[in-house]
Amino acid sequence: MNPAVWISSLLRRYPELVAELAPAAHGGLRERRGGGPVGGTTLPVRLHVSDALRDINDGVVELEEAVRERLGLRPVPAAPVPVRLRRIAGLLERVAADPVLAAHVEDEARRMAARCARALGDPEQMVRLAGRCPACDSVSLRAFPERAEVRCVNPPCGHVVESGGKESP
Repeated sequence: MNPAVWISSLLRRYPELVAELAPAAHGGLRERRGGGPVGGTTLPVRLHVSDALRDINDGVVELEEAVRERLGLRPVPAAPVPVRLRRIAGLLERVAADPVLAAHVEDEARRMAARCARALGDPEQMVRLAGRCPACDSVSLRAFPERAEVRCVNPPCGHVVESGGKESP
């Protein structure tokens, strides 16, 4: 994968995460203990969502600062997370020229996109791959982008084909 995929995922999902912080404040309903929906704006803050937002906000700020510093660019004014993500995305061509920076941007963007997805209740993304497992010859190869891993999901096998660029025995 590349960092653009993770940045676009964050751009798309971040507003959902903000809205998820207190859905009742946005016209949503919550359930009263014992059943039955209750309207209003008294829904308590969901701490795991709040923690994810803080982590992503801090992460995006730090990532943009690191990218700009490494590329020798002047600092830019503070901005909301989506604006910062678009600014980082606009620098990806230059980032790609620095393998260390490119790996860092991809790792951080993937981590933050996964954190956002988990806070929104999404299961880990899994992508079916063409081809056969080199260990058991089944057509059960799957990519797990959040882990940067390709593995055989055939229960008796479980062979890891790629994990951080290395094949397991």
